[in-house]
Amino acid sequence: MRKQFRYVAAAFGLTASLALAGCAAAAPEVSDSIVIDTAFTLETADPGRNYVPTGYMVSKALYETLLDFAGSDESTPVAGLATFTQNDDATVFTFTLNEGRVFSDGSAVTADDVVFSLNRVAGMTESKANFLMNGITVTKVDDMTVELSTETPSLKLPALMTNPSLAILNSKLVVENGGTTDDSDAAEEFLNSNSAGSGPYVLDRVSFESQVVLTENENYNGDEEIDFTRVVIRNVSEAATQKINLEGNDSQIAVDLSGDQVAGLSDGINVFSTPSAQTIFLLINQDSEVGGVTANADFANAVRYALDYPGLLELAGAGSAQATGVIPPSFLGALADGVEQDLDVSAASLAASGYDGESITLEYPNDYPVGGVSFTPLAERIQSQLADAGITIELAPAPFTTQIDSYVTGAEAFSIWFWGPDYADSANFLPFVAGQKVGLRAGWTAEQDSDVVNLAAAAENATNFEERETAFSNFAEAMQQRGPFVPLIVPGSNIATAEYISGVAYNSTWTMDIAELQAK
Repeated sequence: MRKQFRYVAAAFGLTASLALAGCAAAAPEVSDSIVIDTAFTLETADPGRNYVPTGYMVSKALYETLLDFAGSDESTPVAGLATFTQNDDATVFTFTLNEGRVFSDGSAVTADDVVFSLNRVAGMTESKANFLMNGITVTKVDDMTVELSTETPSLKLPALMTNPSLAILNSKLVVENGGTTDDSDAAEEFLNSNSAGSGPYVLDRVSFESQVVLTENENYNGDEEIDFTRVVIRNVSEAATQKINLEGNDSQIAVDLSGDQVAGLSDGINVFSTPSAQTIFLLINQDSEVGGVTANADFANAVRYALDYPGLLELAGAGSAQATGVIPPSFLGALADGVEQDLDVSAASLAASGYDGESITLEYPNDYPVGGVSFTPLAERIQSQLADAGITIELAPAPFTTQIDSYVTGAEAFSIWFWGPDYADSANFLPFVAGQKVGLRAGWTAEQDSDVVNLAAAAENATNFEERETAFSNFAEAMQQRGPFVPLIVPGSNIATAEYISGVAYNSTWTMDIAELQAK
């Protein structure tokens, strides 16, 4: 339940005229309502159909999952609505619900709700979140116990159970309003205006174009003690406007500021900066019919060692970090150190590649900044650095909607792209391997590097933590040594708040947990 007191914020200081006059005035009382500005990616309030960041933030406030993460630590899932055990083969996971938990209408959370909620997502094949349940069988053991099983080892399963798309819904209420466990499900309309969860908030109203209003769930009996009983999440697409609103006290939180913008914020504002889970990388196609001269490991190595990574990082600003590999720093198996520029190694690799000075086209989306990093200045700096290493680059920017198709179909020889996780586990980055989704976009087939394929398989099929960490580290190291990708930058996540707000903890899936926000 919420803390039963109100707060006075030093953040709301004297006006300029009062300060100049030397007058004193009491700081206004701060409401238990807050306004959060963010650029909306919001399509539905139905957690089982949601697959976008703003939607995850909303679902996290309204609903709960079997497991959770503590603050910004995404290394190990912790208890949510349940605790769990697993067998030695990592193929059977038994979840025991916490006693006494209730939904927003006061009804008890039971195993039937878990079975229905997870099978509903599995059955809605048109949902983008459907893949999260691939290969998972859900079985009720008793009223408080559910078993999830897989055919092969699945140490990623606990992390999957933190994803808000797999939130536990009030099955009786949802079924009464059109919910099913197959493609005939028709509960979305109901869930777009009503809550059916056990989270600390309920849905007051929503406009997918403009704002979402959340209010306190009076029946919430979980562990969170909320300080803010009314939350307005507004769609403010321009980060510059978010900054103006925050500095003018029109909002209390700005989610999408760039590193440069937070550096220029006025006094009296908190900034929570950390590397995100996005990775910006170069793709170097290994299909000779697409890439020509790029289609060999020596050329990729020449590019890898030609770049001045600290020089590229200057473009990213606060919170950002050099990408040390395809696995970002906060995930299991991430490498401690990234590549360092070595022009001698680059020159030797370039000579071995057969490159003869021909111009190579670098493609990239020019209207889709990632974590505040715009790709045009990044491409220009890459062009300059590669020119110093003897590689001639011609820039070919295009709108995201134009560029995405050629990237997905593997038709780009040399390009800048980005990747972010669908859930908080290193298995998200196995698609980079030869023969998998992202690997094939770089023309990299399983036959071209069976050793890397085997390393990825070892990571995927590990049955204990130590074995898994070693396997993912080996995979990341091999990818960095000879993969057709050159990881460049992990952009920063920069969340700015009024001075009196604390409790911001970045999460790669739901950005931040609104219920954890506190008034100092």
